[in-house]
Amino acid sequence: MVDERSYPNPFEDYVEERFSEFFELTKAGGFPKLKSDFKERLRTSVDQLLARLEAGMATTSRSDVSMYTGTPGYALLFWMLSRKRPGEDFQQHSMNILEAALPRLRNRDVTFICGDPGPLALAAVVYHTLGKPDRSVELVKRIKSFAPIITDLESDLPDEALYGRVGYLYSLLFLNHYLRPNAIEDNIIRQVLSAILASGKSLAKSEHRKVPLMYRWHGSYYFGAAHGIAGILYTLLLARDQLTDSELMELIRPTIDFLLDTSFPSGNLPSSLGREKDKLVHWCHGAPGAVYLYCLAYKVFHDERYLDAAKKCGEVVWQRGLLRKGYGICHGVAGNAYTFLCLLQTINDCKGASDSESQQQSWEAKYLYRACKFAEWCMTYDERQDRVPDRPFSLFEGLAGTIYFMNDMQDPMEARFPAFAL
Repeated sequence: MVDERSYPNPFEDYVEERFSEFFELTKAGGFPKLKSDFKERLRTSVDQLLARLEAGMATTSRSDVSMYTGTPGYALLFWMLSRKRPGEDFQQHSMNILEAALPRLRNRDVTFICGDPGPLALAAVVYHTLGKPDRSVELVKRIKSFAPIITDLESDLPDEALYGRVGYLYSLLFLNHYLRPNAIEDNIIRQVLSAILASGKSLAKSEHRKVPLMYRWHGSYYFGAAHGIAGILYTLLLARDQLTDSELMELIRPTIDFLLDTSFPSGNLPSSLGREKDKLVHWCHGAPGAVYLYCLAYKVFHDERYLDAAKKCGEVVWQRGLLRKGYGICHGVAGNAYTFLCLLQTINDCKGASDSESQQQSWEAKYLYRACKFAEWCMTYDERQDRVPDRPFSLFEGLAGTIYFMNDMQDPMEARFPAFAL
């Protein structure tokens, strides 16, 4: 199925004979390894696009201090580059951007992607790395100060990723992932989790829903990663060590099953409850965001239905993921390409769970091949998009996100969708 939102996929799908197009031979049952010449093509494209980004960053309003479209998104990109390309000055570049942004934070939005906690959390990690622990601790305290707002169930705060409670939860998990010992106490994370679950239970009960958790944003019951249930449940599962067995089995798992039952026959998710057209294939709405939930649910619950659902997401993205909107990560080709990397990592992590070694290697090669093909598409930056993004250099809408993916692509098993995965 191809519609007006996507270009027809011109690529032949993976078969064993195409192994040598991107991969080097490895021992039987080994992980397919990217060929050095393809990695060099990726590196050259990243360098070329970085030069364009440096020239275009000056056009970004310094008052925009969100990860989504503002200057901290560039800081996140350069920080990632500093970790994967050591010896260059990317980390200091990241810090310079953050130091200019921090005084402009508005203490308004509470999430990693669109609010103050994102820049604060990233700056705390960078300061710690640069040997400035006192400054790092100060910023962590500022992030903790948001907790009473997050846990207040009488407020009108939503629960979704871009503006709500799980966007704050991600900030806490990000800090604990990169700062050791953990910067955020278990009791704070637990309070936030309890608030998210209580909010979902309350709405489901008040509306007599058959599903145990329900969430709403701006009057709509969204399903996707950015504003909806998939993103909320995925982030909750990232914090699964703080959840009880009953919360996992009686609240979260039945709600995942509700999403499976609500999916289109293609495997794509409706953007929201009641939407009957199978049309959006974006990270923010649809299969490219849902795949993260299904893959993580498979790891947690060991239910093949979730892996099957994730694979169906992969088929949707392969068929309809070359979006006319462009190359970004929120609603573009680079973000959709992470679908294949998520599937690749999941199958590799779960070796021996179901398929034979040869079957698993075939699945790995298929998803890595598909990611490579989408990366090739991204090398044509500007040539295949119907309109220029509103913020053409930003992390989530524009060039910075494409660079992020193409650099991540060089080490596919360690690739992580920015500001969402860990």
